[in-house]
Amino acid sequence: MGTMRLILIRHGQTPNNIRGLLDTAVPGPGLTPLGLKQSQAVPEEVEGQRIDALYASNLTRTQLTATPLAAVRALDPLVRDGIREISAGDLEMKGDQESIMAYLKVLMSWFGGDLSARIPGADNGFEVLERFDAVVAEAAAHESVAMVSHGAMIRFWAAHRARNVDWTDPKYRMLGNTGTVTLEGEPTGSDAPGGWTLLDWHAEAAGGLQGDDIPDPTGGAAGTALGGKPHS
Repeated sequence: MGTMRLILIRHGQTPNNIRGLLDTAVPGPGLTPLGLKQSQAVPEEVEGQRIDALYASNLTRTQLTATPLAAVRALDPLVRDGIREISAGDLEMKGDQESIMAYLKVLMSWFGGDLSARIPGADNGFEVLERFDAVVAEAAAHESVAMVSHGAMIRFWAAHRARNVDWTDPKYRMLGNTGTVTLEGEPTGSDAPGGWTLLDWHAEAAGGLQGDDIPDPTGGAAGTALGGKPHS
């Protein structure tokens, strides 16, 4: 495996982003009208960047977001379960403060290095990293790859795998719908964190099509947990 570039793109806005629900199950909802516009702005957002392969998770929203980019680049999106959102488990589709904070408490434990913490009825941090790493390892046959994934998943994986991300910096606590995170590195397996360098953390939506500030527990989860204002 050689060095590769990885462009991680969060999906466009969904109805449950607006409602502030822990919506992580397959297949999940589609996109709002704004979310569709955001997806249409993605190709221009990554214009000029090489993309040899395009991946999307097995949730409807990432596949819809990937469609315009796939058309422009003449690529068939590769759908992989491993890059789906971090499961909310027993907290699925809940939006009350207690449930959201229970989800965030586990995520913050992972961000702090305790990957053994487990979301009630779902995965621990090791298991989440392992499934995402497996897709990255598959994609490493290419020089530059785009993956349309999810807010909490992208932020956790990038924060854990990139050697130059300081999670205490507020800029890394938010990733808006169709925000992009670009890294470069050499996949070395799930037992070797720090093999990646963060090149760019673009939290804003593609084309500047940012929604109103909304209680989105997966896009701005860490910011909420640390007292910041949540974002879409």
